[in-house]
Amino acid sequence: MKIKHLLIVAVLSVFAFTSCEDNKKKEQEEKMEMERMEAEEAKREADMKIEQERMEMQSNSIAAKAMATEDLSTLVSALQSAELAQMMNEDEGPFTVFAPSNDAFAKVPKATMDKLMMKENQSDLQTVLKYHVVSGKITSADLAKAIKDNKGTYKFKTVEGAELTATMKGDKIILKDGNGKTATIVQADVDASNGVVHIIDAVVMKKS
Repeated sequence: MKIKHLLIVAVLSVFAFTSCEDNKKKEQEEKMEMERMEAEEAKREADMKIEQERMEMQSNSIAAKAMATEDLSTLVSALQSAELAQMMNEDEGPFTVFAPSNDAFAKVPKATMDKLMMKENQSDLQTVLKYHVVSGKITSADLAKAIKDNKGTYKFKTVEGAELTATMKGDKIILKDGNGKTATIVQADVDASNGVVHIIDAVVMKKS
């Protein structure tokens, strides 16, 4: 009888141990599932935040500012033809863009503009447009200070690789291109999420 009692106790102990282990295993699995769900939720929230920031950045990008400015419609068409609109919309930059107005483009001979807008001349159009873009955000105050600090003449490199020269005429900032032709900033400091835009009254060209 004593042996039988001991056997019953032993069997019950095994069941209790097994049950305890099963409970621990179940708790561990539930904990792991909870952690997995929390990690997935955190990732979803992070992805949503990134997407919201991206959409906000693009809605205030250089390209968006240009599209919203009636006097820059020719520039927008040129950026699209050159397949640079996406860069000005999605690239974080920052960039400084010297944006020729519609009147500025109108000064360029029609035959030249028509030729540049042709698909086969896309690389030439990209060269012209990139000559109007500088890496980094340069406000008009920054530019004026640089001109003053460099005894009235400040040279800087464009994204295209060639240089522009900035000088002052009264309170106006003048840009001189590689051919010696000039453009005046007529509207400065149009702020964008990926840089700044300065509207100019002429199209500048690298030295031919």
